[in-house]
Amino acid sequence: MRKMMTAALAGAAFTASLVGFAAAQEDNDWIGTWTASAQPAWEADFAVPLGMQANLWNHTIRQVARVSIGGDKVRIIVSNEYGKLPLKIGAAQIGVTKDGAAIQPGTGKALTFSGSPSITIPPGAPVISDPVDLKVEPLSELSVSLFFPESAPATTMHWDGHQTAFIAAGNKVADEELKADSTQTQRAFLTGIMVEAPDDASAIVLFGDSITDGDGSTVDGNDRWPDTLAERLAQAGGAPVAVLNQGISGAKVLSDRMGVNALARFDRDVLNQPNADTVVLMMGINDIGWPGSGLALHDPEPTAEDIIAGYRQLIARAHADGMRIIGATLTPFGDSFAGTPFEGYYTPEKEKIRLAVNEFIRNSKEFDGVIDFDKVVVDPQKPGYIKPEFDKGDHLHPNAAGYDAMANSIDLKLLTGE
Repeated sequence: MRKMMTAALAGAAFTASLVGFAAAQEDNDWIGTWTASAQPAWEADFAVPLGMQANLWNHTIRQVARVSIGGDKVRIIVSNEYGKLPLKIGAAQIGVTKDGAAIQPGTGKALTFSGSPSITIPPGAPVISDPVDLKVEPLSELSVSLFFPESAPATTMHWDGHQTAFIAAGNKVADEELKADSTQTQRAFLTGIMVEAPDDASAIVLFGDSITDGDGSTVDGNDRWPDTLAERLAQAGGAPVAVLNQGISGAKVLSDRMGVNALARFDRDVLNQPNADTVVLMMGINDIGWPGSGLALHDPEPTAEDIIAGYRQLIARAHADGMRIIGATLTPFGDSFAGTPFEGYYTPEKEKIRLAVNEFIRNSKEFDGVIDFDKVVVDPQKPGYIKPEFDKGDHLHPNAAGYDAMANSIDLKLLTGE
């Protein structure tokens, strides 16, 4: 839809120059094939530990990412969005993952930025690498290695990466067999991988919280529901459809903490994604659950109407930008975190808010379509509670089996607009 609108406007005013412009830009039609939404590293006053290396000074970090669609050229996005100081990349490389920290021999490609192997990123900014020729297969894994020769506080990160990152002292970006000194499952600075887009390629952005991010999935297993959805779309054939996971564990519609609120990051994570024409919104359970628990003991509880007002803003902004927006229902959370420091996340009163929000998603007709994840994972013998066989164990997050059921419940035609 967005491509059609852009083409119509351009054609009306600039028909005579379109051919020459398109030829000049043919190497610049890019699409995201993998994303990790940037978060600010929080301080020790928050109950959830970061669990990651605080500074990557004189270290190489190799991060593995499974892409959704393929291409013959690739580039990366590195962000210093939440940095307070300039961030220097001394060297960078991308290659096809072999296993663990190793890349397949002969696939490593040195990356440059504006023609240089090194770049300094100002605070608050991202950088995009120059394109390199690399055959990227759909659903394959790529390894991105970044070396930081100067102080590099990991202030811009993605906390719930659910993928092992490998860290070694010194500049080891070119090592095919990286010998790691330490590992972590959090991502640092890397926020996107792009491929040169076929003319008919499009992207779907999955905009959510930890249930989209993959809490409860298998570390290094690529069995989040967005991963399985990408597999289904690839197997369906036809025009390539990229799946961009912009979930953040702890994300909320209306307020900040483990990342900025949905309204604040919607432009960056959704509207600014090239060739994206559909967004799936699944967020709001943390707005309901956090207040009064150990996560946000003194925060006021929002009403269902507050959350719905936030949804309506996202719907209006998506439609204004020519995007379809699909609403996904909030999954059951009965007894979530019971017996833990976060007890109080669930109460019967909060369940009433969830039901009211789901009623809006299902029946308001304000979304362009609905994915009813609630019905997929709810225990039919115990409404409001997740099926035991789909429960990670905290009564909130699905496990790998639950995510598989969620992804396989989606009508692909709903997402592709057919």
